[in-house]
Amino acid sequence: MSQGVWGKLGGAGIGLAAGGPLGALIGAVAGHFLLDREGSLFGPTPREVVFTTGLVALAAKMAKSDGVVTPSEVAAFADIVQVSEDERAGVERLFDLAKRTTSGFEGYARQVADTFQDEPAMLEDVLDGLFHIAKADGAVHESEARYLAEVAAIFGFDEARFAAITARHLRLADDPYEVLGAARSLTDPELKARYRALVSENHPDRVIARGLPPAAVAIATRRLAAINAAYDRIAAERRLS
Repeated sequence: MSQGVWGKLGGAGIGLAAGGPLGALIGAVAGHFLLDREGSLFGPTPREVVFTTGLVALAAKMAKSDGVVTPSEVAAFADIVQVSEDERAGVERLFDLAKRTTSGFEGYARQVADTFQDEPAMLEDVLDGLFHIAKADGAVHESEARYLAEVAAIFGFDEARFAAITARHLRLADDPYEVLGAARSLTDPELKARYRALVSENHPDRVIARGLPPAAVAIATRRLAAINAAYDRIAAERRLS
C-alpha cells in the first residue's frame, strides 16, 4: 500500500469499514488497520484504500493463475505498489493471503468496479497496473491474458476498449492507432485533437490532483508514455509538425 494511505497496524476497523471481499481480506491480514489520516474511523472507506488493496489482491490472483511468480514480476509489482519499509511486511501478507485464499478474483474485481463505476479511468489504471506486472517476465502468458480479459469484462470494458488498453502494453498488431483508440481515417487535425484529449485525460498531474496514491501516479506515467510513443510514430509517418 502506498505511503500515506496505510499507517500502522492498530485499532481501527478499516476492514469492517471497507466491507465486501476486500474488507474481509484486510481483516484477515491484520484484524484492522489504522489509517494515518484524520476523520471518522468507520466512515466511508477512502477510495485510495480500495484502489490499492484491489490492485494488490487482483495482482495476487493473477500470479496464482500463472502458477509462477518470477523475480521480474516481483520487481514490477514493487514499481507500482511503492511502500515504505515499515509497510512492506503488511503488503506482502496481503498479497500472499489473497493468492492463497479460496475466494475467486471476481469478487475483488466487482468491488473495485462498483467503487469506481463513475470513474472508468480508475478502472483502466488498475488494468494498466496488472498488465505492467504480467508482462514483466517478457511475455503475457495465455492464462494471464485470459485473466486480464475477464477482469476487463467485469469492469465493463468492451472489446474495443480492452484492445486499446492491451495495445499500450503488447505490440500484437504493432498498430499505434489502436493504442490511441483512433481510426486511420481520421484527418490530421482530428488525430491531433484525439491525442491532446488523451494527454489531458491521462496526465499524472490529474491523478495527483485527485489525491490518489503513488501506485496510480506510476501507472498514469507509464500510460502517458505509451500514448506519446504511439503518437510520435504516427506523426513521423504522416510528417506532422
